[in-house]
Amino acid sequence: MIKFIKRNFFPGIIAISALSVSASAAFYSVFGLSKLFAGATTEVIIMAGSLEAAKLVVASLLYQYWDTINKILRVYLTVATIILVIITSMGIYGFLSAAYQETYQKVLVNENKIEFLENKAKFYEEDIARYDKELEQILDNISTLSTAKSRSIQVKDTSVVGGVRNTISTSELRLAQNRINVEEDNRKAVNLLRTVAADSLQKYKLEILSLENNTETVGELGPLQYLSGLTGTSMDKIINILLLVIIFVFDPLAISMVVAANFAFDVANRKNLYGEQESDSNRPLWTEDTEVDYYARMAEEEQKQQDLEVAYESDKEEKLPDEARGVKPPEQRVVTRILQKAPSRNRVKFDDGSEGWVEKDDLTIRYL
Repeated sequence: MIKFIKRNFFPGIIAISALSVSASAAFYSVFGLSKLFAGATTEVIIMAGSLEAAKLVVASLLYQYWDTINKILRVYLTVATIILVIITSMGIYGFLSAAYQETYQKVLVNENKIEFLENKAKFYEEDIARYDKELEQILDNISTLSTAKSRSIQVKDTSVVGGVRNTISTSELRLAQNRINVEEDNRKAVNLLRTVAADSLQKYKLEILSLENNTETVGELGPLQYLSGLTGTSMDKIINILLLVIIFVFDPLAISMVVAANFAFDVANRKNLYGEQESDSNRPLWTEDTEVDYYARMAEEEQKQQDLEVAYESDKEEKLPDEARGVKPPEQRVVTRILQKAPSRNRVKFDDGSEGWVEKDDLTIRYL
């Protein structure tokens, strides 16, 4: 029992791996085909599932009975297996591409939201730039009015030396002050509008940042986006190449491992001509020990064959009377020569010319 378990342990691992890969391929294929034919999902799942099981059975059948199966049936089963591999690959492609499209749609929604928010942010950025320009203009006006407010004028006055004195026009002073007050009010209003625009801009910037760092979409398509930016190739083309690589490896590997499992069990439980168990995976096909065993066994078989032939001839001779064959009675015969040695007895020649078999412990040949 222990030898049986040890002999079939590695083939069992191969079989488990083959079944796991085959089951995964079947799962993706069945549900992928159901997505391609969404109008009859249950029916497609039943059909595809039975085809997947039949494919594995046919692959094992072709390996086990390749030399004995009818040629026409063998060709048909081979072609059918290849077509089923192609169908399975189509199902896997449909399943994985549908999963990609589902995630990619989320990315498109995020990109559209980001684009919309960026347009609004751009609008508020332009408003802020315009308000900054207005504030700059208002500050220039206030500075000019302040300069005009302090500017003096000359008037005639006979009471002072020279008849002219410097003074400030009260009417212009009041006018300048009124204009400064107006500009200050304008500055406050523009500054308030700028603050509102800046707050709105900040809100949209934060929303854009949140969408760009969405862990769900970034985690799923982040590597593809990186490859797309690195190679300058669209994500659709990159994912298509990746899916083709997967489907060309997935199901063919499953079929190959099923055949490999059949081969491993066949080798592990192979028997030789003598009904003995052989394990080609555990020892070399031909060594010095096996060579010695082989020749020893061949010699033993040859000896057995010769013993049988000699016994047959002896039986034929023993059927005739001793007198007819010119043979002395056994008690009068003397062994003159040993012709052949066997494990328990020897073939000898007697003094009367006859031959026969004598046990090895017979005293008549002990000293020959």
